Amino acid sequence: MTFNPTERIALFIDGANLYSAARSLNIDIDYKKLLDEFGKRGALLRAYYYTAIVEDQEYSPIRPLVDWLDYNGFTMVTKPARRYIDSSTGQARTKGNMDVEIAVDMLEMAPRLDHAVLFSGDGDFRSLVGAVQRKGVRVTVVSTVRSQPPMAADELRRQADTFVDLADLITVIGRPRLQSPPRFLQEPDERSRIGTGGDED
Repeated sequence: MTFNPTERIALFIDGANLYSAARSLNIDIDYKKLLDEFGKRGALLRAYYYTAIVEDQEYSPIRPLVDWLDYNGFTMVTKPARRYIDSSTGQARTKGNMDVEIAVDMLEMAPRLDHAVLFSGDGDFRSLVGAVQRKGVRVTVVSTVRSQPPMAADELRRQADTFVDLADLITVIGRPRLQSPPRFLQEPDERSRIGTGGDED
């Protein structure tokens, strides 16, 4: 990763997307190391973490992680996840797309940034990255193409100023997955718990 020590940096972490990418590489993210690493690379103004939370559950496995991040330097952006019945399977599913929240925050922060780091491989962010770049902000995308299937959309990789494969950061911000990871380290599975796609408002 190439950073200038004088750059004003913000991190925009799509929690469910990053969790899926890390799981595909069989690693856990050490969020303290992540914050420390990017804090060394410039003036880190904000580290946003986005996730939807199922609020009607007696116990939410994501809640302890959200609380820990909130107390340890991250700016948490959450919203209630919505439950619905999948018409094709009849199964109850959950959706909580955070694309709009990420886009609004990144565009609002752009005038005060030199470098935005987006932790997501979602191709829907290509237009957002382009809009932020037109405001003079460099954008680094962090995801992975070393999983099967690749987690990073080709159009997003092409749009970014720099693409960093999460696999290359394992020694810096990751650790091998535990056999039974503590529940507060677990983010809902993006595919089974949090829906993706353009129909989620």
